[in-house]
Amino acid sequence: QLQASGGGLVQAGGSLRLSCALFGSRISINVMGWYRQAPGKQRESVATLTGGGDTVYADSVKGRFAISRDSAKNTMFLQMNSLKPEDTAVYYCNANLMVLYGDYVGPRDYWGQGTLVTVSS
Repeated sequence: QLQASGGGLVQAGGSLRLSCALFGSRISINVMGWYRQAPGKQRESVATLTGGGDTVYADSVKGRFAISRDSAKNTMFLQMNSLKPEDTAVYYCNANLMVLYGDYVGPRDYWGQGTLVTVSS
């Protein structure tokens, strides 16, 4: 359902844009977001975007990262600017969708495969 791309190696202070393509049928989007997991650490939320357009950012990325969605292209983005070595992690996209389960509609969570971002000092 989700395919993430755009990771890579960048120097500190540089920028990257991650993309997450959303495939398959759905009734609606509850929330989509980006998460990351650095080596030896737990997965953490980076930025989320509700179906209504509300955004929430981790304190560590506020003012540097921006989450957005192109509904026509079924794609979510994470623009990452002023990258720091501590941003190095595998980044995952997530979507909580309302889908059809036979005769009823309910939520379902999806995860992308992850894309590695490495920021060198």
